[in-house]
Amino acid sequence: MWNYEKRLQFPVNIKEPNAKLAQAIISQFGGPDGELAASMRYLSQRYSVPYREVAGLLTDIGTEELAHLEMVGTIVHQLTRNLSMEEIEKSGFANYYVDHTVGVWPQAAGGIPFNACEFQVKGDPITDLTEDMAADGAAL
Repeated sequence: MWNYEKRLQFPVNIKEPNAKLAQAIISQFGGPDGELAASMRYLSQRYSVPYREVAGLLTDIGTEELAHLEMVGTIVHQLTRNLSMEEIEKSGFANYYVDHTVGVWPQAAGGIPFNACEFQVKGDPITDLTEDMAADGAAL
């Protein structure tokens, strides 16, 4: 089990909303190479590695990615709070807003919702780690 400290690993304090920026950053939250995919990737792949120490390391990395997910979600939230309807329409944020208002919902910047097809678990540690490195290299 994990201990949750109920604070962000790194504080986020965005003063000015910016829906255009939020639309790009949302991919880092729920896009194919975002933090949600990364956490699920490591926490799922840990079961097929032959060494407990490596499984423990993948668990550590997966929980670290969850901390990143929380920070990115906070960034998106702060970038979208207190937006006027004019700002929402002008920025192109209206399509997202119709379905989610200013809630933080996992999707790619193009509007594609997160799903388990975003990551792979093959059961072969070398294949899985290669996929992990490719996804981390593609992340923002």
